[in-house]
Formats: sequence, structure tokens, C-alpha cells
Amino acid sequence: MYLKNTWYVACTPDEIADKPSGRQICGERIAFYRGKDNKVCAVEDFCPHRGAALSLGYVEDGNLVCGYHGLVMGCDGKPVAMPMQRVGGFPCVKRYAVVERNNFIWVWPGDADKADESLVPSFEWENNPEWAYGGGLFHVKCDYRLIIDNLMDLTHETYVHTDSIGQEEIDESPVNTAVDGDSVITSRYMEGIQPPPFWQFALKQNGADPTADVERWQESRFSPPSHVLIDVGVAHVGKGGVNAPQQHKARSIIIDFITPETETTTWYFWGMARNFNPQDKALTGNIQKEHKRIFLQDVDVLEAQQRNLEANPGRRLLMLNIDSGGVQARRIIERLVKQEQEENAASAA
Repeated sequence: MYLKNTWYVACTPDEIADKPSGRQICGERIAFYRGKDNKVCAVEDFCPHRGAALSLGYVEDGNLVCGYHGLVMGCDGKPVAMPMQRVGGFPCVKRYAVVERNNFIWVWPGDADKADESLVPSFEWENNPEWAYGGGLFHVKCDYRLIIDNLMDLTHETYVHTDSIGQEEIDESPVNTAVDGDSVITSRYMEGIQPPPFWQFALKQNGADPTADVERWQESRFSPPSHVLIDVGVAHVGKGGVNAPQQHKARSIIIDFITPETETTTWYFWGMARNFNPQDKALTGNIQKEHKRIFLQDVDVLEAQQRNLEANPGRRLLMLNIDSGGVQARRIIERLVKQEQEENAASAA
């Protein structure tokens, strides 16, 4: 279950820097490449001649050339040429709306004519010298909604990430859930605690005392179709929490762009934007490496969870108050998917 008439992160610019790239998104097999004037193009990854994957071909004069028999495809999905053949009667392939923005390439896997570029999200940290960003990509063998569940309930940090960001105080602090239109926000605040290892490191890197007691905050925000941004950080006690002066805190935004591949597999674009010591590139690399290690711990849990659910389809799962963020996010997804299906049916009638 996923929306199609919406924007998902498809890939990063480096993935199509030298050659086309194929990726399945929401069940759609799509070839991405740079066409004329370096513009990003996206077409169905299917050669109308013999069904070869166009993404295994190459780009020439802004067109995508099939690497099997040389059929040349335009960015609009129309055949352009083929050695010794007339292509006027050849069928077209599906084109997809695609936008390159904020160091990501976004695709609209549904009806390209309904795509609205103004709906591509923007963020305070993008192209902002006061912030630094480092991230990566995982292919996760689980339903994308399990990842949303995981990110909307950070209670698991106490148990999964014991050596980095987990601490008992997370488990001992109440979680609050609020729905704001099509968004869901879960938040947790801890006061007068010692920062866990990662946040001690972050405070030190910002020139702040890593041993002093802190206030810690976690605020996860889900937005359709499947984006979760998590505002996290620590600040010295009595300095104003998230609004504390820069020299008394360390704050970051965890970036989670969750793109369904199939019903049971997901492309997970992860990263962290930070506004402490942003000019230190070595620090960005070190944090990126550490967060990759942390997120891989989640991947192990999620893939095992998916296997269990597939093996026990009739088992009823418990829903506790800590699960409310994920539950509300799923309800929004279900409502929007139903609405999209009804609109598609009405258009086809």
C-alpha cells in the first residue's frame, strides 16, 4: 500500500553522473539519466523492442540508447531512432515527472500530468552554510511502513542503540503524539540527565562541556507519503533547551526519506543535518560513518521483523501508547491511498 501521485526521493545526483541508473519505485521500474542540457530524465526501464532494461544502456546526444540492439529513446519516452529500422510505428514507454532539488532527485511514480513541482518539499538545512549534511542509502528488505513505525517511536533506542544514542531515560519519559493535518508529530523531552555517548561527542565538537547535565529532546515528524524528519539534540540544563544559545547545545535533524520499492522492500535515504561546527568536513565524515553503523542496527531489526510478520500473517500485534505515532501515520497513508484510488477510478469511468 503506497501512494503514487506524489514525490519520492529516487536517487542522488552521483548515481547518474556517468551512466543511467535503474531503480524500482512503488512497483515501477524506472531508468534515470541525464538528457540534453544535463536535465534529469526518467522513463520506464523497458525497451519496447525486446524488453531489455534501458538503464543498462548509455546516453548519447541527450537520448537513452538501449544497450541490447541500439534503440534510441527520448526523454519523453518516444523512440527516436534505431540502426536500419524505421521507428515511427514503435510504441512509446511511460515517462515520469522528475525534479532535481536539494541534492536529491525526486520522482512522481504516478500520473506525470498530475505532478506539481511546487509540492517537492524544501528544508531549512538545504544550501545553508550554517548547516552540514552527510548521509547514505540502504536497501531494506521490509515494508516501508515498518521503517516509519521505527522512526516515530524512538523508545527502541534504549535497547537497539545502547552504545551510542540509547539511554534508560528515554524509556522513562512519556511520549506525546499530535496530528497536524496530514502530519504526525511525536515528541519526548528529558531533563537533568547525562548525555549518552554520541551527544557527549557532539557537545565536545561544539566546544561545550560534554560532562554537564543536559535537557534532551526528540521530535519526530511524519509527512506523506513517507518522509520522517527528527529534530534531536541536547542543551545544558537551564539554558533554554532547543532554543539555547549555540555554545550550550548540539542539535541536528535526522533525515529519513523512505521510498517503497515493492510491498516488502524499501529504498531508505538516511542522513543527518547538523548546525554545530558545520564547516568541519572531517567531522561530517566521522558522523556519517557513525550514523551508518547506528542505522544498520535498525536494518537488522526491521528485516527480521518483516520475516516474522510474513511467517505469521494471522498474528495480532499489540498497540501501545508508544506506538501511536506510527499508528496515526498509517491511518493517514491509508486515507490518502483510498482517496487516490477513488480519484483514479473516477477518471477511468
